[in-house]
Amino acid sequence: MAVVWIPPLLRSLTGGAAQVRAEGTTVQDVLDNLEARFPGLRARLLDAQGQLKPSFALVVDGAVSRQGVRHLVRPDSEIHFVLAMSGG
Repeated sequence: MAVVWIPPLLRSLTGGAAQVRAEGTTVQDVLDNLEARFPGLRARLLDAQGQLKPSFALVVDGAVSRQGVRHLVRPDSEIHFVLAMSGG
């Protein structure tokens, strides 16, 4: 199962867990699995069209993903939802 690192602001949804394991062949599948276990997580990460909110960057296996929720994952993948930095 893939390891998903949960940002600190969302850990209240995972009972405080910083990382959780989930099955899936895409990030979308993994999020579906997580939503069943931790209701509300998907709404915090995805917009109404099912795409990653601009306030987050998706990192899979150490590389920033340009494919978003369609990104393929392996059973040993690490998935990070990182709060995007902004400023001026």
